[in-house]
Amino acid sequence: MPYIEAQYRYTKKPTVLERSESNLKILIDKISLLKREIQKVIVGQDVIIEEMLIALMAGGHCLLEGVPGLAKTLMVRTMSQALDLSFRRIQFTPDLMPTDIVGTEILEEDHVTGKRFFKFNKGPLFANIILADEVNRTPPKTQSALLEAMQEFEVTYGGQTYPLDRPFFILATQNPIEQAGTYPLPEAQLDRFLLYIKIGYPTAAEETQILSSTTGSKKAVISPIIGAEEIKELQAITREVSISDDLITYVSEMIRATRPDTTTVNFVKEWVRWGAGPRAGQALILTAKARALFKGRYAVIMEDLQAMAYPVLRHRVLMNFKAEAENVSSDKVTDELIKAISKPKANI
Repeated sequence: MPYIEAQYRYTKKPTVLERSESNLKILIDKISLLKREIQKVIVGQDVIIEEMLIALMAGGHCLLEGVPGLAKTLMVRTMSQALDLSFRRIQFTPDLMPTDIVGTEILEEDHVTGKRFFKFNKGPLFANIILADEVNRTPPKTQSALLEAMQEFEVTYGGQTYPLDRPFFILATQNPIEQAGTYPLPEAQLDRFLLYIKIGYPTAAEETQILSSTTGSKKAVISPIIGAEEIKELQAITREVSISDDLITYVSEMIRATRPDTTTVNFVKEWVRWGAGPRAGQALILTAKARALFKGRYAVIMEDLQAMAYPVLRHRVLMNFKAEAENVSSDKVTDELIKAISKPKANI
């Protein structure tokens, strides 16, 4: 193992990092090392991996969408192996119940006193990383069991509130081409996901490499790179990345421009049924801060905001019937907004 990697390997008992420049650099370098560790298994998909890591740094959740066979589940599992955190996979099916996710109370008996009592048995949701596989295959009643956990990082059952371990990171997957036996996520739940990431087909060179590396006997070994305390420190540092008032105003103008009743962009008036709420602006600023830190900067620039606008707005801008009929996507709306919204002169 090269020395540069050996010095960044995660130790089982991390100490709370001091905010010295050298420790900050080591912590930020671990994110790049984490990406390289994931790429031992995942070929290509550089932008997708970066966006997943940005969501982790920003303390939010991801919805991954792609056709079967694009390694969505493998990508999440590989990421969990590179993080020294607890991991659970929940396979969402039509007969899955909320208690199968959050847990349930069982009746137990004290063998000494003979007294019976109810004990809460925690479900698979009580882990650091949750893979919600094919989340749109279960009815809304079960999907909604994730809402409190995603927003408040806690679970309430039987009048008792149980906090979840931090960091807490949900990565949900769904298949866009199947409709039979699926239940589209309601807008309120979609809004809980920080990023909506679409996974496309690999390039010709990448596909050749995939076929070569996955059909032989050699198997990549994934080592844990970073632990819970360091991730929490990274999430705290991410919020301290600076962003100018001009860029915050730019974000506000962009989000308000997605709403047909307040926009000055004709494209939005023609194609959009419902625009993004304030949570979209919060998500855009947080993920831009995380991207800046990922790129080794301590201040947000326009490039960060424009890059993160697509996965942030993709599921928060609802297209009207005309747009769906004409196959006009929310990404096209983001394109038009980036062209139409005036940029601060200092950041052009």
